[in-house]
Amino acid sequence: MQFIDRTTITVKAGDGGNGKSAFRREKFVPMGGPSGGDGGRGADIVFVVDNNLNTLLDFRYHRKFKGENGENGDIKNQFGKNAPPCLVKVPPGTLVKDAETGETLADMTEAGQRAVIARGGRGGRGNAKFASSRNRAPSFAELGEPGESRSLLLELKLLADVGLVGYPSVGKSSIIASVSAARPEIAEYHFTTLTPVLGVVAVDEEKSFVMADIPGLIEGAADGAGLGYDFLRHVERTRVILHIVDASGIEGRDPVEDYHRINAELEKYSAKIARRPQILVANKMDLPGAAENLPRLETLAAKEGIPLLAVSAATKEGLKELVARTAQALEEYVEPPEEEPDDGIKVYDANQDEDPDNVTISRNDAGDFIVHGKALEKLVAMTNFGNDEALRRFQYIWRMKGIDARLKKRGIKEGDTVHIGEMEFEFRD
Repeated sequence: MQFIDRTTITVKAGDGGNGKSAFRREKFVPMGGPSGGDGGRGADIVFVVDNNLNTLLDFRYHRKFKGENGENGDIKNQFGKNAPPCLVKVPPGTLVKDAETGETLADMTEAGQRAVIARGGRGGRGNAKFASSRNRAPSFAELGEPGESRSLLLELKLLADVGLVGYPSVGKSSIIASVSAARPEIAEYHFTTLTPVLGVVAVDEEKSFVMADIPGLIEGAADGAGLGYDFLRHVERTRVILHIVDASGIEGRDPVEDYHRINAELEKYSAKIARRPQILVANKMDLPGAAENLPRLETLAAKEGIPLLAVSAATKEGLKELVARTAQALEEYVEPPEEEPDDGIKVYDANQDEDPDNVTISRNDAGDFIVHGKALEKLVAMTNFGNDEALRRFQYIWRMKGIDARLKKRGIKEGDTVHIGEMEFEFRD
């Protein structure tokens, strides 16, 4: 199975239904008032964590998600139905980002967790909502509000309690296969494991933890060399790191040097990861040379202030003690306080609206005037410009917000073009 841990998709929430313009026409009510109902709300795009998923492979074939539109309003004050949310299932550990800005929209970690990623448009109001003492028979209704659309970057970080790190062919796959039911591919060549493998390790009848076999790192992994960069992110969520070294040095590598090099890569990638509790695991103790290297590894562990366990995945020597010591480390682990992010990234709040009075005016290469403002763009999208009364209402709001005055201050002249959202206007004083 190919492991997909990063992908891009697009989502489009449903548009709101149009409001209805209608009047009562009962037999004995000759002067019936407005009775047009509101449109229904468009479908939200909602991401849901599904524990049955463990990769982003499905998104390779399904990259576009579109919510249903709300129903239109009807006569006799009948409201259109709201569209049901469009549910997008993702595996636990999925980070959802805006592909254009890099803004973090949601961190999907727990089973059943939901996050609204794009809001459906609200339904347009029917003409009954615009009746007032000054206008008892309004003939216009609002169009539905367009739903939000986004281009998204999805990143998957494995949700494991314990991460195994080390150079290729130090025996990580063999260890996880020996202590869990996971069955990774095992062979005598580098980068055998191209897919992070999860295994559930049973400590006793009531206690277990999840172990992740992270594919082998090489020097330069934090800079993107080899395959390491793609997989370092999977160590981020682990609470304890098992640092596996080949105690025998049978491939001509020095286990002490390997330890320092791997930790240098972790530190380079993330200081937070480098601070995770580590257990140094001297594997392949059944091979020649391992016994000679063990005292040096013991000195290293004492200097680093971390536990050392000598094991052999081939003979199962020391694996029971390794599981018990790892479980103890997990129990002793205390999550450090979260540091305030200083990179300007914020978590998206789907219920947070932009300041309605925030309006900016710019000019494009053709010299046209571009008016930006969420409330104004929404007003344009929901106005039926084919209705004279709706057009007059739009012009009134336009003047009340002082847009005319601001455009004149920017030097607009009769006949100049003004763009707002998808609409284009010719300026008339």
